Amino acid sequence: MSEALRPMGRTRLYEQVIDRLRAYAAESGLTSGDRLPPERELAARLGVSRASVKQAIVVLEVQGLVEVRHGGGTYMLGDSLDAEPVDRMVERRRRLPDVLEAREALETKLAELAAERRTEEDLAAIREAIAFMAEEIERGEHGVEGDRRFHAAVTAAAHSAILAEFMRSIAEQITESRHESLRQPGRPARSFAQHMAVFEAIDAGNGRAAAAAMRRHVRTVAKVRLLDWDPEGDGGAGTSG
Repeated sequence: MSEALRPMGRTRLYEQVIDRLRAYAAESGLTSGDRLPPERELAARLGVSRASVKQAIVVLEVQGLVEVRHGGGTYMLGDSLDAEPVDRMVERRRRLPDVLEAREALETKLAELAAERRTEEDLAAIREAIAFMAEEIERGEHGVEGDRRFHAAVTAAAHSAILAEFMRSIAEQITESRHESLRQPGRPARSFAQHMAVFEAIDAGNGRAAAAAMRRHVRTVAKVRLLDWDPEGDGGAGTSG
């Protein structure tokens, strides 16, 4: 019997389940695409309720480490289940709404100004960022660096020193929100299309359309699994839509 899946105590059960699943994946040599044992089997082997197992799976899913296929099991998305501490997840969940609110306010105005003030050099930089993101997505990546370059290019094109400084002041939090969003299933391709819509409005010099396109994009960014997760819940948030 696997040492990692031996029966366990009753303190902070779902966090202990995560620790055991991480050890089991490493011990068994599981890698991306491999399936974890069914929830019922995990619960029986660990000596815990299925609710505790489900809650652990939800945490791993929120972190982008596993994919839950309805009726088809739980599959690894990477080569390990190395997860950040739950307390850190709770802290990110607490501050994320404020970060997203700030992003919408700042980036919507930046897109509007970029449409009104952009130079040919600015447009070239935005095109290059979009092309880089397309290459990342074609390689099966999330497009994180292309996304960063795109928003940096739009900020530069707005030619607003104060707004650019505001963006720099929350750069670390924006990076967190970027990673959180782009690891959602199907999100990179949708984000790419939204970037194209913002670029086209900026290229056309249409400030109102650029602002509207950026607002739609940032509101999509705001739809992340982390905000649906209830750290005190019973795992019921694990159903993804």
